Amino acid sequence: MADDLDKLKNRLQALRAKTIANGCTEEEALAAAAKVAELLDRHDLSLSDLEIRQEQCEQSAIETGRKQRQPISACIPAIAQYCDCKVWREKSDKGVRYVFFGLRPSLEMAHYIHDVIAVALQTGWTEYAGTKRMIRYAHDEKGSFMIGMAMSIAEKLMALKAERDEANRAATGRDLMVVRHAIVESEFAKLDLDLRRGQASGKKVAAGAFEAGQAAGQSLNLRPAVGGAVTPRAGKR
Repeated sequence: MADDLDKLKNRLQALRAKTIANGCTEEEALAAAAKVAELLDRHDLSLSDLEIRQEQCEQSAIETGRKQRQPISACIPAIAQYCDCKVWREKSDKGVRYVFFGLRPSLEMAHYIHDVIAVALQTGWTEYAGTKRMIRYAHDEKGSFMIGMAMSIAEKLMALKAERDEANRAATGRDLMVVRHAIVESEFAKLDLDLRRGQASGKKVAAGAFEAGQAAGQSLNLRPAVGGAVTPRAGKR
């Protein structure tokens, strides 16, 4: 089983590196993210519940290098839920970091989806700014666009997560989410962390850019094609 885990982890890392390095479109990147979820589910469905429970939970941090939250923070809880992980935010002299806690393959998937969404947000903003022929723009306009887009993608991730879990239950009679959550919750309780709910930043957003970002997020296709192949489908802007 350890060899299978290493193979899956290596495959996820290779997909992540290729997707980011190629600078793919948001549709291609997020379709690839859906494919990664399919690979993980296929791996776990090949194991018994007992074998899954023998896997180890770990922590894995994403360093932002920024002192304040970035627009992608609106997607962080959705990414954790999509990957059946826990997540919390930590602040240090080096900046904000997001710590994911869960099974090893789930952590790899969380990093992957974080990275492709980050690419999608930047690509979406670049395209939007190009259509507006912006020479100069206010900083809050860029942030507002990205926040709107991130929130829209987060909603879509949650909808796809529900569909994915239901499809697995219908096809196999097993609920991987329940099994994974039982393991993660049990191991997470042993950490005995004192987590406090964060407060909203209170920053104002530019309404037009925020709504444009939401529209851009809604145009993204995260859905793999029937039969397992991933078919990117460009959204209209």
